[in-house]
Amino acid sequence: MLLNEHKSKQLFHIIGVPVPAGEAVFPGGEDDFKPEFPLPWFLKSQVLSGGRGKAGGILRIDDAADFADTARTLFALDIKGHFVPFIRVEPKADIAREFYLSLTVSRERRCILLTVGRQGGVEIENLGADNLLVQEIRLPGGPAPNQLRAAFFHLGLDRERLEDFAALVTALFEGMLSKGLLMAEINPLIITPDNTFVALDGKVEIDDNYADLNPEMETFYQREHASPEENTARDAGLSFVKLPGWVGLMVNGAGLAMATMDLLNFSGLPAANFLDLGGGADQKRMETALELLFGDRRAKAIFINLFGGILSCEKVALAMKDALGGRSPRKPIVVRMSGKDAESGLAILEDLNVDNLHMVGNMQSALRILDTLKPAEEPVIEFPAPMDRPAGKRPADCGHLSRERFDIGRDTPILVQGITGREGRLHTRLMQEYGANVAAGVTPFKGGRDVLGVPVYNSIAEAARNHEIGASIIFVPPRMAADAVAEAALNEIPWAVCITEGIVQHEMLAAFEQIKHSPTRVVGPNTPGIIVPGQTKIGILPTTPFMPGPVAVLSRSGTLTYEVAYRLTSAGIGQSLCVGIGGDPFIGMNFVDMFEMIRNHDETRAVVVLGEIGGKAEEDLAEYVMATGFDKPVVSFIAGQTAPPGKRLGHAGAILEKGGTIDSKLETMCKAGFAVCPSLGAVAKMTADVLK
Repeated sequence: MLLNEHKSKQLFHIIGVPVPAGEAVFPGGEDDFKPEFPLPWFLKSQVLSGGRGKAGGILRIDDAADFADTARTLFALDIKGHFVPFIRVEPKADIAREFYLSLTVSRERRCILLTVGRQGGVEIENLGADNLLVQEIRLPGGPAPNQLRAAFFHLGLDRERLEDFAALVTALFEGMLSKGLLMAEINPLIITPDNTFVALDGKVEIDDNYADLNPEMETFYQREHASPEENTARDAGLSFVKLPGWVGLMVNGAGLAMATMDLLNFSGLPAANFLDLGGGADQKRMETALELLFGDRRAKAIFINLFGGILSCEKVALAMKDALGGRSPRKPIVVRMSGKDAESGLAILEDLNVDNLHMVGNMQSALRILDTLKPAEEPVIEFPAPMDRPAGKRPADCGHLSRERFDIGRDTPILVQGITGREGRLHTRLMQEYGANVAAGVTPFKGGRDVLGVPVYNSIAEAARNHEIGASIIFVPPRMAADAVAEAALNEIPWAVCITEGIVQHEMLAAFEQIKHSPTRVVGPNTPGIIVPGQTKIGILPTTPFMPGPVAVLSRSGTLTYEVAYRLTSAGIGQSLCVGIGGDPFIGMNFVDMFEMIRNHDETRAVVVLGEIGGKAEEDLAEYVMATGFDKPVVSFIAGQTAPPGKRLGHAGAILEKGGTIDSKLETMCKAGFAVCPSLGAVAKMTADVLK
């Protein structure tokens, strides 16, 4: 949740960071505005894009009589495609000096960065190498006294200001933790002639997971910055992003949604939106999703692409049946269902016998129908065609030795953390039905009970005294999940698989710092888990897409894993193991860690890597493969290649940074000898080719 300046300053004031006086003025209120602070005033447009000053979005007036007309001028502005919903009015500040100060969560460095600059203002990164000082702060601690002094001396402040400066940074840091902030930027931070620090401008980003867990944070959300459709989707718990095409898109799972968006865009059927149903599709959510797509004037037809994993296609079809109420949809809908209960789901929709509803069982059939629905008047939206990128030469064996082993098999004893909860109980049963060896469960204060024949203990320490434990699987609510991971690791359980999604990023960073010396291999959080086809599963993965074979599948997306496994299995290519490494920004085992094990895994002859935009996991893997001479063929697919820069698509980890390109990711993978698939449809064939 990115805040505008006004909301950022409200939050700064709450956490004890000094801000100037200021008031918000909305259209219609400009004629009655009479502040208590003196002239001159600065009228500041409140938008989420940068560069508002250069765009004329900040104006000064010296006469109150000029206020209303000046405000109306700002309300009429378009700043980089953003209208101005309201302005913040402040008195002129007295500035002795100005600086830059920020705290940001760094995905790359896995810590919080404290950054100070001797100069503030726009494009501070271009003000010279000596301007900025960046220091790493490790959680759960805060900035050390020496770090505060280093920042203070870098700014060249008077000795008498050290105590005030330290108090300011400490307040900002404590506020960052207490309010779940991913970024707290003050630019500029000024010091006034009377030696007071003031945040003259600010920008804050709140962790969406923290906001979901703490409803009081909703007061900082400015609905005017989003479209009505985006607000409706947000209220319904749907992930929705408007796009410029004409095919409305509804998919379950962010990874599959991104891959489907790419397929439409590359096929000349550009997507009008990104809409991820997530793991639930009851009637209310389905009604909301359909109303969003029916109400979008850009969407001329709708493509619903579902792969039934945990989500049942039959249940989705029943929800869709109820949402349509026996009527033909207002726009043509093409429905592709595959996986769990797909046949019964499609049959339910066929039995509706209504116009404008087309049911198919595969992607190619869906594309053919959508092509017949293409509006003649639609302008062409060009996307660079996905290239068949031939794999580079496989790196030579460098003699790299690894002692890591993938040691999960049919006899691995499993502990279920949160076994007495609904999800824990459900998936314990499903794991048992697949043949998994569930040995024990843990739920605090529920010790002594029995769930599905599995003894329950109050703690892992207690369970470990009575059972050998090879792996733990975590079904614990987000507020307690990071601590549950730490409990498994501090008890040195060999594997800890964290299914939970929605964990606050600070809490996972702190947990990983706490367990950094533990031998436990943490998978996730926000992972579907691990399956060794034909032997065991430690997770929530559906079992029908998988069969034993020679190919390891590693993925950042759950539904995309099921889709690709299904395609491989349909082509007669089985899997040696499948691991979802997790879709969050901060995870345990990454692709490189898994490759260290797979290189010694005799059952694996090739690896399929399913990546996404955002982060550097795939580039890091490619560098590892080149550096160590990994000698097994690698097939890769990246979802989200046509995503608009700066938009977050479902997973917290899936965001294409502004200024970055997908090409560098793909080129690095090709250079490492990966066979890079242009589409999902190519994965099975290219895998078969490398196995030859």
